[in-house]
Amino acid sequence: MLLAAAPPVPPPTPHTGGLLALIPGTAGLLTVAALGIALLLVLIIKVRIQPFVALLGVSIVVGLSAGLSVTELFGTVQKSAAVSMIESGMGGILGHVAIIIGLGTMLGAILEVSGGAEVLSTRLLNLFGEKRAPLAMGVTGVVFGIPVFFDVGIFVLAPIVYAAAKRSGKSILLYAMPLLAGLSMTHAFLPPHPGPVAAAGLFKVDLGWVILMGVIVGVPAVLAAWAYAAWIGKRIFVDVPHDMVEAAEEAKAAVAAEQHAAGVAPRETPVALATVLSIIGTPLVLILLATFSSIALDPSTLRSVIEFFGHPFVALTIALFLAYYLLGIRRGWSRKSLETVSTASLKPVGNILLVVGAGGVFGAVLKGSGIADALADTFNDVGLPIIVLAWLISVVLRVAQGSATVAIVTTAGIVVPLVEGQDLSQAHLALIIMAISAGSIFASHVNDGGFWMVAKYFGISERDTLKSWTVLETVLSVAGFVVAALLSLVI
Repeated sequence: MLLAAAPPVPPPTPHTGGLLALIPGTAGLLTVAALGIALLLVLIIKVRIQPFVALLGVSIVVGLSAGLSVTELFGTVQKSAAVSMIESGMGGILGHVAIIIGLGTMLGAILEVSGGAEVLSTRLLNLFGEKRAPLAMGVTGVVFGIPVFFDVGIFVLAPIVYAAAKRSGKSILLYAMPLLAGLSMTHAFLPPHPGPVAAAGLFKVDLGWVILMGVIVGVPAVLAAWAYAAWIGKRIFVDVPHDMVEAAEEAKAAVAAEQHAAGVAPRETPVALATVLSIIGTPLVLILLATFSSIALDPSTLRSVIEFFGHPFVALTIALFLAYYLLGIRRGWSRKSLETVSTASLKPVGNILLVVGAGGVFGAVLKGSGIADALADTFNDVGLPIIVLAWLISVVLRVAQGSATVAIVTTAGIVVPLVEGQDLSQAHLALIIMAISAGSIFASHVNDGGFWMVAKYFGISERDTLKSWTVLETVLSVAGFVVAALLSLVI
């Protein structure tokens, strides 16, 4: 059940045009790569160009500088059998990623609007008790973070954090940081989030392996982050932001009004916790079963059936229909309301898909121009394991420009050619993806939108946000990388 292969990219051929006319050979290719990455960072950080436009523009500049022809980059005016690098890079990755992200986004929206998050957190708070409320918030972040984006998770769950902190009289950091660690871990390591899904597409790794390694790497990482959250939460007191509490109440009322206008009239009976967990867990279990059926079972009808239902497209579609019925229709929603919520949830996805697609273009240009081979030879001479290089490159890109998605797709474009021909297993490639994902969340600071979202939503000063959130993300990143690196020694 491998991901669909991208359309063929013309094999690298020696080029003598562009910058290579001045600096020939490997040195010229490495110079082009270095200048291209520097230009990308300048465009995003200084010029403030949208990352999709920056990635696409830099890909074109790098290709031409490396000596690629216009025809190789864009194809011909007449539609021929040849596929241009831009088309193959963009289409090859989006053909799979767009469907998974779209289905996952709609699934998360239904869980959010139906009140599944509130039920999940309330039940867990009751289960763990008042003394273990921070742990309950952390578990809530992990479970609810699987199907929803990081910023949506903050928006939906922040009022619950306010309530827990207000009731206890303790620092809001004690409750917010475990929640944020859980949301961040799932966002970085687990499908259907854009980062790991995009990397799986670029590396052509079965999504089941990414899920399995995401859990194995992510759980120890989030435990380490929770330990730091408990420590810092007792040392920095931040009061509940009363203006945000009022804003949350207004937002909740606005959402209720929108639901009413859309025909969403859920019953007063809250969603059952088992229902929420079954909907979230269904696609993960189906995908994992399909992955390991190919190892444990000989070709048979049973294996074909398992692999069919475990294909990410089918598994997520099944979960979405379960959510439609169990959280929607059975609780009084109209078909129109389901359509409204689903359609609205897809509006923010366009930017993510374009950035992922442009990352695919960047990778195709690096490969087609021969730069990837030059980078592979150079990194091999350095002597560092690929998994270490992958993490370091991702860390540098993350710290420099702030976007985790840009860091992942750019790093993957650089690293994929380094692993080609090494006959690495799917499990080992999934661990390299985990290292890239871990690097993409390192040291969130002022150039990251998530930094300001955390600071403003929870009323934390910039200085205290650096001490708490920035360090928390660094702990999560380093711990995740260490686990992935250690596992790569035995897998």
